[in-house]
Amino acid sequence: MTLKGKYAIITGGAGGIGKATAKRFLEEQAAGILLVDLNSEGLQQAKKDLGSDKVHVYPADVSKTEEVKAYCDKAKELFGSMDIVFLNAGYEGVVKPLTEYPEEIYDKVLAINTKGVWLGLKYSFPYLQQSGGGSVIITSSVAGLQGTAQMMAYTTSKHAVIGTMRVAALEGAPFNIRVNTIHPSPVDNRMMRSLEEGFAPGAGAEVKKGFEKMIPLGRYAVNEDIANLATFLASDQSSFITGSTYVIDGGFGT
Repeated sequence: MTLKGKYAIITGGAGGIGKATAKRFLEEQAAGILLVDLNSEGLQQAKKDLGSDKVHVYPADVSKTEEVKAYCDKAKELFGSMDIVFLNAGYEGVVKPLTEYPEEIYDKVLAINTKGVWLGLKYSFPYLQQSGGGSVIITSSVAGLQGTAQMMAYTTSKHAVIGTMRVAALEGAPFNIRVNTIHPSPVDNRMMRSLEEGFAPGAGAEVKKGFEKMIPLGRYAVNEDIANLATFLASDQSSFITGSTYVIDGGFGT
């Protein structure tokens, strides 16, 4: 499943999934990786943890047009080519009934999770075309395939990127650009700690146990599970796959 000679952008690069995916890309001989995240300190720590001069970092807000264009331009400047774009940055918002959901949080979730994906596509597509094609992977969620009470903004945003992906897959196909979404169930990382606490303040551990009982394989996903799927979709082994939704949920939605 080699990525030898390929150059990648990973947004949400300071987070658990982003770092785990960068590690897998390096193991598969990726030629260069640009990690993008709003968290500058987290990016520097990720670069240190990964321990490779093939890893570069760029702090950016994925909801801001000029910053998305800038990170795409930076990747082109660094690598001269673009082969893989993993649009993985995300924000969970808060856990509230729809009648109490704060408008400013709703707007922020949609700006990061939905607009951020569109902007990433908009400004990476020309460079992917120049490189003769490539793979775009978008992190959605099982929440993009079903309703989740008290998570209006997150659920809406993760449904929305499926439509975004399908349009991009159709427009990218003539240029050999493949676009797919991945849909994790709960992943054992910071975001789920936040959501567990939101569902039951002070009793997050019990919420986790409840979720685990709903997953036939009996556990949360780990960052490496998602990284393995992203690596497959980034590789030439998935060269005839586009416009697809890849569920990675331990049977959660079965």
